[in-house]
Amino acid sequence: MENKKGGAGKLAPYCYIAPITLILVTFVIGSVAVSVALGFTKYNIMTEPVFRGIDNYSKLMSDSKFVKALKNTLELMLLIVPLQTVLSIILSVFLVANRKRFLGKLANSMIFIPVICSPAVVGVVWRELLNGKFPVIEKFFGLFGIEPSMLLGDAKTALITVGMVAVWKWMGYYVVIYSSGLLGISNTYYEAAKVDGADRIRCFFSVTLPLLKPTIILGVFLSVTNSLQCFDLIFNLTGGGPNNASTTLVVYSYSKCFSAGAAGYAMAISNILFVVILAVAMLQRNMMRREASEI
Repeated sequence: MENKKGGAGKLAPYCYIAPITLILVTFVIGSVAVSVALGFTKYNIMTEPVFRGIDNYSKLMSDSKFVKALKNTLELMLLIVPLQTVLSIILSVFLVANRKRFLGKLANSMIFIPVICSPAVVGVVWRELLNGKFPVIEKFFGLFGIEPSMLLGDAKTALITVGMVAVWKWMGYYVVIYSSGLLGISNTYYEAAKVDGADRIRCFFSVTLPLLKPTIILGVFLSVTNSLQCFDLIFNLTGGGPNNASTTLVVYSYSKCFSAGAAGYAMAISNILFVVILAVAMLQRNMMRREASEI
């Protein structure tokens, strides 16, 4: 009887994780496998896929729009990640230092509001704000010599504007991550630094940032993957325009699949993006392991 109970006890943990494991295998791993397989075919959703080998990947090398989309994707990532990381850390330090004051509590409540809003809704709202229909917005940007209606309509500023909106949208998410890391740092370190004569700035660079390094690695990884997969925001802000100036790999893959009817080609584009994200994930994993071993 005891042996039966012991066997059931060993199986219980696996039974608990079985449902979510089944979901992940079916909808995540299964989707990746289907995407990889269809990436080697000529497929338009309506007809049966026809195997074409590496034709889709060969075409990518000579596809100027793909090269442009890849360039935009990387530029958007290089714009969002550093800016989002620096601003989130600075804001987190302020909020943690003032968490017991009214201003700190109010900011903590408001900073997360954009995060819970749908990216599609955020895209539509900012598109309407920047389309020149609101005199107050025009006057505000006019103080800096900027015409708001051209921020999304000019190929030179469209991608930058998308990046700024993305930073605003997800700022609260990363503030929560960095705030939790800051709250995990013991005051003992700061007291020891003050005894040695360190001021606030010195404490930030010599105590806070080194101890926050694992959290920063995690935050940067999440920021990179989110920026590479950004779709809803771009689609509703600019639609990838003007003249493909804000078209990323995700947007280009979508347009190829649902507008051009080239689902197999779109899968090949998605697979390239998957490889990039996988490489970033492996790099982050190695950095976290190295950091853990140093600790």
